[in-house]
Amino acid sequence: MTVFINGRFATQPQSGVQRYAGEIVRALDVLAGDGGWPQMVLLSPPAAPAAGLAHIAQRWIGRGGGHGWDQWAFARGARDGIALSLAMSGPLLHPRQLVVLHDAAVHRFPAYFSRSYGLGHRMLERGLARRARIATVSEFSRRELAAVLGISLADIVLAPNGADHLHGPVDDGVLLRLGLGARPFFLTVGNLSANKNLGLAMRALRRIAGDNVRLVIVGERRGRIFGPTQIGDDPRAIFAGRLSDAEVGALLRSARALIFPSRYEGCGLPPLEAMAAGCPVLASDCGAAIEVCGGAAEHFGPDEEDRLAVLMAAALADDGRWRSARIAAGFDRALHYRWASSATVLAGVCAAMDQPRAVAA
Repeated sequence: MTVFINGRFATQPQSGVQRYAGEIVRALDVLAGDGGWPQMVLLSPPAAPAAGLAHIAQRWIGRGGGHGWDQWAFARGARDGIALSLAMSGPLLHPRQLVVLHDAAVHRFPAYFSRSYGLGHRMLERGLARRARIATVSEFSRRELAAVLGISLADIVLAPNGADHLHGPVDDGVLLRLGLGARPFFLTVGNLSANKNLGLAMRALRRIAGDNVRLVIVGERRGRIFGPTQIGDDPRAIFAGRLSDAEVGALLRSARALIFPSRYEGCGLPPLEAMAAGCPVLASDCGAAIEVCGGAAEHFGPDEEDRLAVLMAAALADDGRWRSARIAAGFDRALHYRWASSATVLAGVCAAMDQPRAVAA
């Protein structure tokens, strides 16, 4: 038996979903080298880069990319084994497959997405729920997907994000390149979609006195997928665009806190990254944020700009004791999230799929 991994994620702009897929594949590569697991092959579209794996073979198949590649090239390439898709999509007609759906946002908040993207993904996910085994990244998303797709909680596999991928060297030069110097600053990480709710952080910033503080916004807007967003403006905000892991790691180590104001999240990778890097977290109380942070963060409502401003002011006035306590709690919480653990869960489910799953009528 061979597990064929869907490699289309590597051709997409990286967000939390693509990060998840890449880290899980690297963790599966380590498992494959330990022996005792099914053979694994990464099937990729022609435009995908080489993954640099030691134990999992990579093959480039088909033409083009997109959902058409999933439904035809990947389905055909994986026809004699188990199909594993890690990034919100998979081939509808494959009889033995595991698909990771990260959240139910296209069902709960269709206005956050373009009409074509939202409609297409709602139809795809409903079809996959009838034909594939579904996995997700939090207990919150497990409940959400069970509700919107009409499947049992017990049938949804839990394989969360990890927090152990930003441990390489950091690039402290990013502080100078962004003009931060010794200025106190807060950090947000994520694209500029309406769901990320970055306008709340901007409004809270306007309530903070002083010209010295900065808000650094890492990420880019993907307007083709996400609907319009208005986050406002403030001369103290720095739009840093997409940065490397080394640059993000340096910012996390120096920021007064990460601000995570999302209205809806299936898991929430930035708070995990922050806690693992020793950065305090100010997070909304929506979606999976409270579950993931597990008491290690300070929380506010997604419309509570006053509450967020109070938390930011406290972080700026901190004498070091609050920061030390938040960092210690964050380190402890991050230990619960490991890519190897989730990869082991997913590999185990694939290994058990030795019989075709009946297609619902």
